[in-house]
Amino acid sequence: MPDQSGGFIWYELMTTDPEGAKAFYEPVVGWSMTTGHGDNDAYGFLTAPDGAMVGGLLRLTGEMTGGGAKPCWLGYIAVGDVDQAVRNVEGKGGKCLMPARDVEMAGRIAMVADPGGAPFYVMTPKPPPGSEGESTAFAAAKNPGHCGWNELMAGDAVREAEFYTGLFGWSLPEAMDMGPMGKYQFVAHDGVTIGAIMRTMPEAPEPHWNHYFWVPSIEQAKGAIEANRGRVTNGPMQVPGGDWIVQGTDPQGAAFSLVGGK
Repeated sequence: MPDQSGGFIWYELMTTDPEGAKAFYEPVVGWSMTTGHGDNDAYGFLTAPDGAMVGGLLRLTGEMTGGGAKPCWLGYIAVGDVDQAVRNVEGKGGKCLMPARDVEMAGRIAMVADPGGAPFYVMTPKPPPGSEGESTAFAAAKNPGHCGWNELMAGDAVREAEFYTGLFGWSLPEAMDMGPMGKYQFVAHDGVTIGAIMRTMPEAPEPHWNHYFWVPSIEQAKGAIEANRGRVTNGPMQVPGGDWIVQGTDPQGAAFSLVGGK
């Protein structure tokens, strides 16, 4: 796989009910989802309408939830050396939440958190034999089922901007002033704007990443959310550039975000 170091290459839904998540997200986002593969019912996959595999579906066990895990979405950032990346994260004030380990046919991963506590994965991918090409899980241009925007609700927006740019080589295009809400600091990787960093709002439970997935129509997605036992928590609303967004909570409690046309 070409070097995509510093970019988002995979998105994972951790959930207590993969079957329920499949029944919800397939009509809402348009993915084709599996709840397991081979003899492993703990990990399935998300396939976008164009046939690209964009993410995974992790079944949370009782032991995991007992240890504090809860339904959520997490992104994976590519690195050349996971073990060194974990040391770099810790050296810049972050934490290692899950030690580095090898995943058969996938690569080496570790779960870490930035200084504010927002979790994410670092990964050195190892595609299956015969697999070629780079990850298209993130797509800045509209592409249903792919992620179109990565937004960090940060514990300290200035500190976290320095943390991520120092670790992954991201650049900081001009920020947008949101008045009382502070600065909306855009971030770019390899010349492509991939998201933004802003301070955590009072209503947010804790610092976290929002990953916005492309859908053809936000109004249709809103209807599908409500028809399939999800809950809309924000929107629909139009954002600069003309796109529309909606945020919600799936039936298992994981927060999610969507972006697309009206």
